[in-house]
Amino acid sequence: MARVTAEQEVENLSGLSTNPEKDIFVVRENGTTCLMAEFAAKFIVPYDVWASNYVDLITEQAEISLTRGAEVKGRCGHNESELQVFWVDRAYSLKLLFVKEGHNTSKGPEATWRLSKVQFVYDSSEKTHFKDAVTAGKHTANSHRLSALVTPAGKSYECQAQQTISLTSSDPQKTVTMILSAVHIQPFDIISDFVFSEEHKCQVDEQEQLEETLPLILGLILGLVIVVTLVIYHIHHKMTANQVQIPRDRSQYKHMG
Repeated sequence: MARVTAEQEVENLSGLSTNPEKDIFVVRENGTTCLMAEFAAKFIVPYDVWASNYVDLITEQAEISLTRGAEVKGRCGHNESELQVFWVDRAYSLKLLFVKEGHNTSKGPEATWRLSKVQFVYDSSEKTHFKDAVTAGKHTANSHRLSALVTPAGKSYECQAQQTISLTSSDPQKTVTMILSAVHIQPFDIISDFVFSEEHKCQVDEQEQLEETLPLILGLILGLVIVVTLVIYHIHHKMTANQVQIPRDRSQYKHMG
């Protein structure tokens, strides 16, 4: 699915993903890729229903996943980019806003980009995920002072681990939880068409990678120590075996020579 507006082309390439839960979105301007996003998203949405006595309220939870075949919009800018996704006949929509900023550090000026805002709109009258919601209708859940996926400019952000973002809903006293996983995003400075730049991995992925490789490294070091010890022992044993043993009993001297 592709949509062309002026000189902007937006594509949903989720069918290319081997992960059925992961979506792939691409925004292109003037024939060049300017934003790429791969991720799986799920939303945990609390909502009220009447108890069996029709007096008390009970809070249920709807679990809504971003599905394939979603409609997508996007725009790219020098310092601000945006991705919007709609699914289930626009009963649900997700907006992600990215900003690129410059900072002065001890090493000089540096630039980073980050996810600065998330907005999730959901319709609690939609029957697939919600059942008899008391406040059925459209609700908007927004992030508050968000600074997520912080990445050096010119790089893509990659994180296989799950990440959660809390969103405050317009449904009174309700907080929606957004769960992201299998994330690979770059909203700025893409050099090659449909190709991510060098990855900036999240800390959790780096720790898991270290935990996976550390036993292998320790095993190799232990094996090397054992080999070196055996070699030293073999050389020492050979040297001592070749040495002439001088008898302590002088009566044995006549047997020497």
